Amino acid sequence: MDKKQIEDYRKAGSIAKQIKEYCKKTIKQGEELGKLAERIEAKIKELGGDIGFPVNLCIDDLAAHSTPALDDDTPASGLLKIDIGVSVNGAIADTAITIDLTEDNRHKEIIKATEEALKKAIELVKKNKSETKINEIGAIISKTITDLGFTPIQNLSGHSIDLYQIHSGITIPNYDNKNDNELGEGVFAIEPFATYGNGIVYEGDVSGDYQLVKEGQVRDPTARQVLTWLKENKSTLPFSERELEREFGSKAKLAIKRLEEAGIIKSFGRLIEKSHQPTTQIENTLIIYDDKVEVISD
Repeated sequence: MDKKQIEDYRKAGSIAKQIKEYCKKTIKQGEELGKLAERIEAKIKELGGDIGFPVNLCIDDLAAHSTPALDDDTPASGLLKIDIGVSVNGAIADTAITIDLTEDNRHKEIIKATEEALKKAIELVKKNKSETKINEIGAIISKTITDLGFTPIQNLSGHSIDLYQIHSGITIPNYDNKNDNELGEGVFAIEPFATYGNGIVYEGDVSGDYQLVKEGQVRDPTARQVLTWLKENKSTLPFSERELEREFGSKAKLAIKRLEEAGIIKSFGRLIEKSHQPTTQIENTLIIYDDKVEVISD
């Protein structure tokens, strides 16, 4: 990374941090998810960032990969995960918080456990820097969550990040996966997930998240317009049906269908905790370079 890229990551991280605080202060039980997603993404743009990936809003046993449609009137409730991606010139800060919207604040301990797991994982990386072993991060996350009485989700993980690539190859587990390779330099998102359940997620129905995956042509004129817009505005970054509805109105749904049929875009499925117990997600992005560790989103 050159100095300009590092500054872009720092700016993305600063915006992401402000968005987390904005969410903590303003999200209330009962707000419609479609309106909430639009409000969060509008705030990212107001602060000078681009959408790194559609804001994900996941309630209770829905652990990850769910962004609401424009007209989604599902009320915010329960254990709500807000997963936020901010891009500045393709430099992405990926961060997440979990908010307890129950009347009796019944989930405060599992949130604390997940926060503590992330804290200890980052302390480990700060100590060992680029020589940090990947499985050691997973081990400390798993031990922290387990010791506090909860279960880490094993088949969800953190990841490396590259320009315009939210997942760029390295997986950072939430358990000891025996991968003793060193982390190395780069940009990384560490994201513990915890649950009351058995700690496994499965893929459900379509999440509302999509991504361009290959070049191609379609006959439908609206689909061609959408494809041009995606190439100009998204490149390899994920996008939402909601964004396309905002740009192209009701024709967006058919355009998405045509592009999917042609294999030009792919959809992501919602990730659901197998025993249908509530889950948490806490995440921050850090940069390792020049024997330094810099947490950019906290």
